[in-house]
Amino acid sequence: MTNEDSTVHPNTEASIIFGTPVVSGMAYAPVMWAVRPSAPALTAPAIPEDSREAEFAAYEAAAATVAERLLSRSNNTIGAVSDVLKMSAALATDKGVRRAVRSAILKEGTPAVQALVQTTETFVELFKKAGGLMAERVTDLLDVRDRVVAQIQGLPEPGVPTPEEPSVLFATDLAPADTSGLDPTLVIGIATELGGPTSHTAIICRQLGIPCIVAVRDLEQIPAGERVLLDGAEGSIQPNPDPERARIDVERDAAWRASILQWQGPAKTTDGHHVELLSNVQDGTTAKKAADGQSEGIGLFRTELSFLEAQVEPTIEEQVAIYKPVFDAFPQNKVVVRTLDAGSDKPIAYANMEHEDNPALGVRGLRITGQNPQILSHQLDAVAQASAGRVGKTWVMAPMVATLPEAEWFAKEVHDRGLTAGIMVEVPAVAILAEHFLTYVDFVSIGTNDLTQYTMAADRLSSHLAEYTDPWQPAVLKLIDITAQAGKKLNKPVGVCGEAAADPVLACVLVGMGVTSLSMASSAVSMVGAQISAVSLEQCEAAAVAVRAAKEAKEARALARHALGIL
Repeated sequence: MTNEDSTVHPNTEASIIFGTPVVSGMAYAPVMWAVRPSAPALTAPAIPEDSREAEFAAYEAAAATVAERLLSRSNNTIGAVSDVLKMSAALATDKGVRRAVRSAILKEGTPAVQALVQTTETFVELFKKAGGLMAERVTDLLDVRDRVVAQIQGLPEPGVPTPEEPSVLFATDLAPADTSGLDPTLVIGIATELGGPTSHTAIICRQLGIPCIVAVRDLEQIPAGERVLLDGAEGSIQPNPDPERARIDVERDAAWRASILQWQGPAKTTDGHHVELLSNVQDGTTAKKAADGQSEGIGLFRTELSFLEAQVEPTIEEQVAIYKPVFDAFPQNKVVVRTLDAGSDKPIAYANMEHEDNPALGVRGLRITGQNPQILSHQLDAVAQASAGRVGKTWVMAPMVATLPEAEWFAKEVHDRGLTAGIMVEVPAVAILAEHFLTYVDFVSIGTNDLTQYTMAADRLSSHLAEYTDPWQPAVLKLIDITAQAGKKLNKPVGVCGEAAADPVLACVLVGMGVTSLSMASSAVSMVGAQISAVSLEQCEAAAVAVRAAKEAKEARALARHALGIL
């Protein structure tokens, strides 16, 4: 008998801790804690005036080196990982940070390290006050600071150490550069105290296929080295489980994952009900990757992600050049284009107001047409030109629609260009009046991230509110059900393109409600398809009915799993 087998294993419900599940899967391994380096002292002796220029040059060189490393990593990846690394690289050479550091060094003689630490503290407070995406980026900002400081001091680049054996990684939070370089064969599970369902950690873990739980309270109670059983579907972490039972659970999960790798589309329930599985993409590269997998088409083309750094509106010709590779990736399949969703967590210089106290409730999505009506007309013209002559269907939908006149007007603009018109269901008002909205448009697509945020009055990017921004919340499920029933009544398609679509169990519930298509990151398609193909439509419908009795998200998950026969 090994030491491990002779350990006392309490295995009680009381010892289990819970968080918000974001990536399904099970892991049984010792805990490895990621510890960030301590911040250097805020003050230090002043630098002589004749050495200040050299000190600032050292800072600039270090910042440039860090930015180059992050960009190099981004160029070796695609999709969400690449995007967040590019944003981190931009932080390393941010002009505002550079100006503040330069002033501190040249005017006050503050050493480069302390100048950067002081400046970062100022920006951290600004980010926290701004809320939303800016508040979530505090972790990224501190990570970049630590990397530049290490470069200035000639120390190794900080980050998550490579474990010597397969481990479950625990952290207060993780920066993009931490998670993007992880080896899924060694880091087999992740849990963080902060973060949310749409945080960078969650997004990257989905792409890497690492079981992940965020917003875990009491995580610090579990020390490094202790063996835990992490259940990414349930959102639970059990310290010191019975080793044999844990191994059985993990082996069953591994067998399920192996079947996912063998799955071939299209997705059909055991009784032959077809569910259209589509991919969320942002450019030609991600569209090509989706086409190489099991996706039947594109359910969400996030056009705004191509223009985040644009200072002026791209010409129609420039937009056509960006859109065409996406259409070319699926020449005979459906492509759903979302018009510019600028604002809130995706500000675009040429489209948004300079300042809003609450941008998530401000001028974003379709609302930017009030100040810039030509932006939409130019984009629709570009989409029409880029998709001309293709066999596949071209659908176009508007984000942040809230009123019936908006839907009617947008549908006319799209129809005038010979395209299929739809709207996003993100604002609860649209879900409540879904039947009325569907009389004006050809389809709707539910954006569960924003629908959850607005239904629960909780910032979807706040790590402290992750339990509220869970799409399993009963009120959110009710609004989705209302929308799906309206689609069934009027015989019009109802899709889901938020993060909920990538949850295999929730996907079955959505199918049972009457959702006709699911769009997600291309890496999640096989997992969702395999789960749908393992159950009947009757089971999906039973799960959809079962969740109506739930009082909370955790209970909704349990009721759905029971109805679907998932252990």
